[in-house]
Amino acid sequence: MKRSILALTLVALFASVGCKKATPAATDTNKPAPELPKDVQSVAAAATSAGATQNSAGGTQSTGVATETNGVVVATGEFVSPVRSELAVKTPGRVAKMYVDEGSHVSKGQPILELETDYLRLNLDRANADTARAKAAEDDARRDLDRKKDLIAKDSIPRATYDRSQSAYDQAVAMRQSTVAQAALLRQQINDGTLRSPIDGVVAEKRADVGERLGDNSVAAVIVQISPLKLRFKVPERYLASVHVGDSVKATVDPYPNETFAGRVSTVGGVVDSATRSFLVETEFANRDGKLKPGLFARVEMNAR
Repeated sequence: MKRSILALTLVALFASVGCKKATPAATDTNKPAPELPKDVQSVAAAATSAGATQNSAGGTQSTGVATETNGVVVATGEFVSPVRSELAVKTPGRVAKMYVDEGSHVSKGQPILELETDYLRLNLDRANADTARAKAAEDDARRDLDRKKDLIAKDSIPRATYDRSQSAYDQAVAMRQSTVAQAALLRQQINDGTLRSPIDGVVAEKRADVGERLGDNSVAAVIVQISPLKLRFKVPERYLASVHVGDSVKATVDPYPNETFAGRVSTVGGVVDSATRSFLVETEFANRDGKLKPGLFARVEMNAR
């Protein structure tokens, strides 16, 4: 009996020792985490910064929606040009002259470039000569027809003779009209060889140069309007009844920190964004001095009523 009790005691002792060896060591929670590699430290910092924008309610703050401070709605936006024109030639050709460069200020109707038109001008000279020759033939046919009218009235010639004179005159008139139309077409092609600005603005992009051949759809330059400029931003929905077209706003930009630019509300969005609970407001700035540029960020303020 004593031997059985001793055997059971030894078995229990060995089992206890085995369980202790199998238990893993407790993790030290106070041990600092290993440092991240340098190539991913910037990514981790950006993620941490994005997470820091969460508010106490668990949502995220949207920098695109205006906020209110002391009865003033404050928002940020980007100036955009209301008109952006990509200029392409009407007919293919090689660039003979380039009148502008990137950043050049242009007015409506000002030449941008000119294509080679030497052959067109030679063809125009020939068309003008053909027109003069056709005009002389028409005059001669008219005089002959006038004579035949007198003779047919006296029954001095057969009707068939008169009809031939009438037909010759009609053909001469048609020939002159054809040569006149050909000359007008060539003059139009020569005129189209000069690409002109359709608006007052600035050359944002210059995509062609002297000697380059342009096709039918080749964009030679991009012109943007800078006066006026538009500025868009979003306003919380609770101000929907307070914002009206014509309301005054003011904006400041980093390049001119001590200067305020005046503008007016031009459009109030009619749809409320369900995600941000905000609506779009578009403002217009005259920008007569050209200080403001498309793409420039601005801080805009308007009174909340």
